[in-house]
Amino acid sequence: MKKILLLLFTLLLFCCVVCNCQNIETAEHFTYGFIKSDGTIENVNHSVKGYIKSDGTIENSNHSTFGFIKQNGEVQNSSHMTIGYIKSDGAVESANRRTIGYIKSNGEVEDASHKTIGYGKGINPQWIAVVFFFLHS
Repeated sequence: MKKILLLLFTLLLFCCVVCNCQNIETAEHFTYGFIKSDGTIENVNHSVKGYIKSDGTIENSNHSTFGFIKQNGEVQNSSHMTIGYIKSDGAVESANRRTIGYIKSNGEVEDASHKTIGYGKGINPQWIAVVFFFLHS
């Protein structure tokens, strides 16, 4: 039994290395999805849900532009209207500058009340903020 578990763990680890992705987890540490190093966002079944391009463009699964992450942390929708901000200290704000969450340096994602809502260890904090706070808005 131990050999089978070790083999399964090794296979899972190999798959994550091969697809070069990081887990997005819920507060309970259940895998919610993945973000590949190229910015591809996948659900738990590895179906593509969107893309975050190197220039900050956010696209849906059909490559239609959903929004933008500007270099100053401003998040815009496809019409270039500001929908939020991702600050360098990890605070995430709405368009009216109300704090809606935090991305901690260890990848922990918190809501405005500092309650843990998920994890994105090893993932670009701006990408995690987009997934947790802006992708569904």
